[in-house]
Amino acid sequence: MSSQVEISGYDPQWAEEYMREQRKIVEALKDVCVGIEHIGRTSVPNLGAKPIIDIMVGVEELASLQSEHRERLQGFQYEYVHKPDFPERAFFRRGEWGAGTHHLHIYKYKGEHWENHLLFRDYLKAHPDSLRAYDTLKKDLACQFKYDRAAYTEAKGPFIRQVVERAKLERYRQGQMNS
Repeated sequence: MSSQVEISGYDPQWAEEYMREQRKIVEALKDVCVGIEHIGRTSVPNLGAKPIIDIMVGVEELASLQSEHRERLQGFQYEYVHKPDFPERAFFRRGEWGAGTHHLHIYKYKGEHWENHLLFRDYLKAHPDSLRAYDTLKKDLACQFKYDRAAYTEAKGPFIRQVVERAKLERYRQGQMNS
């Protein structure tokens, strides 16, 4: 089990892996899934990442997830991980703890967390300078916090929040120009 923070160069296979998993997840959650997206660093071309495929599913209400949904996901090797410190999300991992290969995040569709993930991903795709700055930051932090994933994740937080705020401002300005 590897708990080291390792950043890999971008791999186009990540998008293909997402598409394979998307089909399985939609089948498992077909009666509650209202949206599904490839998020996280593996969803952004030319961005180095820990090679973990992050998938986000949107549901009308988290309470609609039942034991049958967990069982269906378990059939595809997605293990439910109870995270009481994140009540706005249901989280499933594929792979061993500390060495997962896929993370499945289930949020309220079009809720704040859903929107923030999409804003961050799409802003990086549209702004090469921010993408390069984030890539550099991630590599620096991976060296600094090589054996401390929690500290690595926490240290990225200010940059991520700043990008989300910039993306919200940009979306607001575009809305103002179009009205």
